[in-house]
Amino acid sequence: MHIPDYARAVIRSALPTVPTARHVGVLDCCLCDKPFGDQLPVSLGPTSESGLFGCHPCLTRLVARARRIRDVALAQNAEEARAESAAWLPEREQHLARLDSVRQAADAVAGLAESDGTQALRVAWLLVSLESAYTWIPDAPEPPPSVGREDQGLKEAAFHLNLTMIRAREAVADRLAYHLINEAQPEEPEMCEEFDCAEGCSGRHDSSHIDCGPDTVFDDLAEHGITVERPEPEPLSPRLASLLGMTQTEEKRSPLPGIDERAPVVLAHFGMDADETDVLVSAAAVGLVTDAWREGPMDVIHAADDGPSDGEIFAQSVDLYRRARATLVAAQDDGPEVLLAFAAVASNVDLPWACNSSFTLRKVSESVAEFVQHVDDRTWFTAEVMREQGWRAGLLHRALSAAFKAPDHFGMPGWSRAVAVAMERLALTDTSEAPEVLTDLAVVEAALLEAPDRLGADVLDWISRHALLG
Repeated sequence: MHIPDYARAVIRSALPTVPTARHVGVLDCCLCDKPFGDQLPVSLGPTSESGLFGCHPCLTRLVARARRIRDVALAQNAEEARAESAAWLPEREQHLARLDSVRQAADAVAGLAESDGTQALRVAWLLVSLESAYTWIPDAPEPPPSVGREDQGLKEAAFHLNLTMIRAREAVADRLAYHLINEAQPEEPEMCEEFDCAEGCSGRHDSSHIDCGPDTVFDDLAEHGITVERPEPEPLSPRLASLLGMTQTEEKRSPLPGIDERAPVVLAHFGMDADETDVLVSAAAVGLVTDAWREGPMDVIHAADDGPSDGEIFAQSVDLYRRARATLVAAQDDGPEVLLAFAAVASNVDLPWACNSSFTLRKVSESVAEFVQHVDDRTWFTAEVMREQGWRAGLLHRALSAAFKAPDHFGMPGWSRAVAVAMERLALTDTSEAPEVLTDLAVVEAALLEAPDRLGADVLDWISRHALLG
């Protein structure tokens, strides 16, 4: 006899609390206590040959009762779902209407900001009132369980509102920025003839679009004491070069013009002699690891819950420094293509990290696609500089990065000074709960100077957590 799943709870509730010997001996039905006689007993578990058994009439009756209970529950659930839906739909429509009203207001503000018919001050107040309306939008109402966990219509309405708010903010920012610039400009009546101005022009010529080029913002920020690395230049496409009227020779310029003359001066400021090849190669290796591997996407991976520890980052960076230095040395004779070997190791998602770590990039929950592309792009650019301007230019480029970003890292001239400070701090630090090796200061100092990863990731993690190296 087949017992449906919905009936098992009803049958289980009818079982006796203390079975009799006749129940266990498959002599009597455990539900009605009547002998089976010539009836075939039906096993109720735990196995087909042991446990409790029931007769067909009792089980048929209980299955029928369970079916009635299920049907009543389904009807009640359907009624509750209809009631919840009836209460939810007006609340949902009200929220959608509010989102749409603010979206329309944002669209109107963007239109007024983009036109010249509204005064700049009025545009500013329009944005303030719009932001207030946006802030006062209540949280989206939660749909009842019978409707579903998520409402796609609410999500799409909120998404479209956010897009329109972005457009309004951009339009107002653009309008007010040019308003301030134009208000600060002096009157230039002598330019009226060149601009073919109408009669009676005041001599003030407003601008609505100014192109400062790709690099001006970095110079402007530097005036405020903020240094941001400039993006690496890309060669112009043939179509853009032709539109600009440039010949192929003009378009194919050096990636880093003037680096051979300027970089040594900057490096000298940081205490490095660019004519000492060993020092230059070491600094370039530090710069390549920093630019291509350590900064950018690796910060997201490091911050993930399942990301590498500070000690694992430290050890892996030392290992990659050695690999980067070896490939940079090889590139002098074998060509910049050998740098691909460094990129292959640095971006390998299946390769366990240094110091016998079990960590691999594939284990991290964060996406590593951007990281792999970042390593490939930065390494490619170094190879491209070497191809176009020579091996030394590629070294100078990455050595400059190291001088600015990692002057006290392993492989840099400042590393010995950093280790000396770290040893002074370690001598004053309570090491009662530290790894045992840290009690021997001479061993620690020698390892840090020669091969920090020799101490192991756990020791390096302790050093990093206690900020001994700054």
